[in-house]
Amino acid sequence: MTSPNTGDTVTIDYVLKRSDGEEVGNTAQAGPQQVQLGNGQIFPQIEEALTSMEVGDQQSVEIPCDQAFGPRRDEMVMDIPRGNLPPEPAPEPGMALQAQSPDGQPMTLYIVEVGDETVKVDGNHPLAGEDITFDLTLREITQAA
Repeated sequence: MTSPNTGDTVTIDYVLKRSDGEEVGNTAQAGPQQVQLGNGQIFPQIEEALTSMEVGDQQSVEIPCDQAFGPRRDEMVMDIPRGNLPPEPAPEPGMALQAQSPDGQPMTLYIVEVGDETVKVDGNHPLAGEDITFDLTLREITQAA
């Protein structure tokens, strides 16, 4: 057997867990994911692990929060006037909103709380401040041409 190299496309299954073991994502519903190694599509730690694996191998990769989605930043939690939101759909906790950061970059805000006059939103990634673990299974290797 052989391990994949940069430029190869791999097909993987994964289970994503928080440091407390809670599962927060997997490929069970969407099916195996294809990733081209070397394109920066996945965390570098996962790419490194995959290059040492063979088809059928399983491996767990732990990624500390500062190398995953970063620390939680309190300044990313803010109140915005309800009047700044479109009337439909009505805002609800957990809903994602698209916005622009002060430097014009697109960002996702998650509604945390809905008040009469304001909506509390959080611009942190839902896994910010979390150490995460990917349980990987390498399913297939398609070598680069």
